[in-house]
Amino acid sequence: MRLSRGTLEHAAVVLARLLEFSAPADETLSRYFRGEPRLGRQERSFIAEAVFAVLRRRRSLEAAAGSAAPAALLAAAAIKVLGLSLRALEGLVEPRLAERIRLSRPSELPPAARADLPDWLWESLVAECGMPEAERTAQGMLNPAPLDLRVNLARMTREEVRVRLAKDGIEGEPTPFSPAGLRLAGKPAINRHALFLDGLVEVQDEGSQLLAWLLAPRRGEMVADYCAGAGGKTLAIAMLMRGTGRVYAMDVSARRLAALGTRAARAGVTDVHTIVLSGDNDPRAKRLAGKLDRVLVDAPCSGSGTLRRNPDLKWRHSPQAIVELTQKQLGILRAASHLVKPGGRLVYATCSILRAENEAIAEGFASAHSEFVACSCDELLAAQRIALQTGFNLRLRPHQHGTDGFFAAAFERHA
Repeated sequence: MRLSRGTLEHAAVVLARLLEFSAPADETLSRYFRGEPRLGRQERSFIAEAVFAVLRRRRSLEAAAGSAAPAALLAAAAIKVLGLSLRALEGLVEPRLAERIRLSRPSELPPAARADLPDWLWESLVAECGMPEAERTAQGMLNPAPLDLRVNLARMTREEVRVRLAKDGIEGEPTPFSPAGLRLAGKPAINRHALFLDGLVEVQDEGSQLLAWLLAPRRGEMVADYCAGAGGKTLAIAMLMRGTGRVYAMDVSARRLAALGTRAARAGVTDVHTIVLSGDNDPRAKRLAGKLDRVLVDAPCSGSGTLRRNPDLKWRHSPQAIVELTQKQLGILRAASHLVKPGGRLVYATCSILRAENEAIAEGFASAHSEFVACSCDELLAAQRIALQTGFNLRLRPHQHGTDGFFAAAFERHA
């Protein structure tokens, strides 16, 4: 595709809206495309790639361009990230701006700008893990995430799915840790494929898949996914239970839970029961107190582990927002813990890389609830024949494991 002025102008309009941070970036982009049906596939692809490149590398691109104007940021992204030549941009970008961008040196920037993180997030990472590891963590968040699938093992093997996709020109390899995962090459439109439409695969990051194996539900048990959202982990849990027992999908959002019905029907899952929670003291949840074998709490969080997919999150949050989230996380974990029966398992998880949302919450909960004893996640995964060792708690990072950033702590109730 030959880049046109019109395509750049569309990208600048989209970027200006994204930088308002009034809604998630993917929603804003989808809304814009729906309003511009005449844009072709290649134009949409360039616009999406360019604006997300700016969201990922906003600070270094702003320094390279010497401007925060959307058009200047897009020019910097085109040259520094997308690799367009000055000749390809001739007549589209002012020559002096293009030359300034070309000559800029990221190595001369302050560390936080070089890492393309807001100061508060960079300083938190350095304080928690030191400068070298903070740099590696930040670098691992800058590239787009791969497309991972979870195979519905209750109906088809991973190898059968891989072979079927290969026949249709879609290449994939088994994920290194999740027994159900396939990592695809490129970004095919998998939601139009027959395997997806028949409920034989779901799009789910490998790290997210592992939470179901950490929970390790057994056939016939009563299990809850306490912050179920649209139910991706709920379906993974139901898959491991092979249609037996009962899985409760709980969430405060009726809108998010509504999507689960369609997904469950597609996957052939009939043992899932949804509960729209009115809060931490929901009466229907209270009736299940002390009765459940396993409870997963994938708590609402900053999403700092998902910056490969959602780079706008690092610019939308603040230290105060993290404080407010931690208060909510501890409250949710306490409420969910009441559902676990003696001998049952409780798993607390986030897609955050920040200690305040992870270890601090797990430690605070354990110190206040002596009836729950912390378990080694390494050992729990080993019992599921998953050879992954990240320490007593599960800690996943893109640069180390190829997954989104995840944290999980597991507990067993002894009384």
